[in-house]
Amino acid sequence: MAASTLSSLRLCVPGLYRRRPAPEVCARSRRLPDLAVSGRSVAAASGPAAAGTDLYCLELLRKRDFEGYLCSLLLPAESRNAACALRAFNVELAQVKDSVSEKTIGLMRMQFWKNTVEDVYRDRPPQQPVAIELWKAVKKHNLTKRWLMKIIEEREKNLDDKAYRNIQELESYAENTQSSLLYLTLEILGIKDLHADHAASHIGKAQGIVTCLRATPYHGSRRKVFIPMDICMLHGVSQEDFLRMNKDKNVRDVIYDIASQAHLHLKHARSFHKSVPVKAFPAFLQTVAVEDYLKKIQQVDFDVFHPVLQQKSTLLPLSLYIQSWRKRY
Repeated sequence: MAASTLSSLRLCVPGLYRRRPAPEVCARSRRLPDLAVSGRSVAAASGPAAAGTDLYCLELLRKRDFEGYLCSLLLPAESRNAACALRAFNVELAQVKDSVSEKTIGLMRMQFWKNTVEDVYRDRPPQQPVAIELWKAVKKHNLTKRWLMKIIEEREKNLDDKAYRNIQELESYAENTQSSLLYLTLEILGIKDLHADHAASHIGKAQGIVTCLRATPYHGSRRKVFIPMDICMLHGVSQEDFLRMNKDKNVRDVIYDIASQAHLHLKHARSFHKSVPVKAFPAFLQTVAVEDYLKKIQQVDFDVFHPVLQQKSTLLPLSLYIQSWRKRY
């Protein structure tokens, strides 16, 4: 199984190579504590009654959530399809915000997914590929409806396009979306463990914070800023500074504080390492991408707009495979 999985990962990356770091990346003074530097939903082309809904979800992930796609490939074979369905469901919800011009239309789409989840638990899924695969996952693994509904409700609230008032608000959003996904992934793996849940909570928050940082240049290009306002005010930074892609020290201080919070959550999650069942580790492979981003942003002195941060990591598939093989998170 390991050999075939590695082959699958190799196919995802056309070439693995090392880049020489840019001169300005090499010497930086600040470091995170204990961190070493090292549109629219895809149309249901398959048709309502067509087979291959699992392949549809896999392709949706490959195009829209490549890191989630890679992590899903490394799950046990019996859990893979359900995890892909779960992540495809999350992709469908995540892209609503960017694919609608009016909040009302976004609310209608969120209502569709609320109704879909209700119908899934009544054994009447709509003839939509992701919904069908989600129904299969729910039937096979007895997934908790509450976590699915939390993801929808939180993303629905996020349609308002307002900056987070404080870091706690961002963490709450991350808990209700990313952490909820991890709780469901643990259920797919058959894990019911308090320590695993605690680790999932912190990993989800770290992932949500990093996602907010990673998306800052994209949001800025659309004249939007979601960086927590309390930290901006602390350093005398305005939203306009982010819209102008300002790289002054006080802007980098804001990013440093937010990245430090993500690192802290990652550190807390790993403090449960010895108590978490080994069987749960595959659910936490996203920590590889989270840590990779935190290392890179440290190397560029917390310049969130640096081009290095917008490049895909060609070594990510290999790093994920090694982490999976070592049974670590």
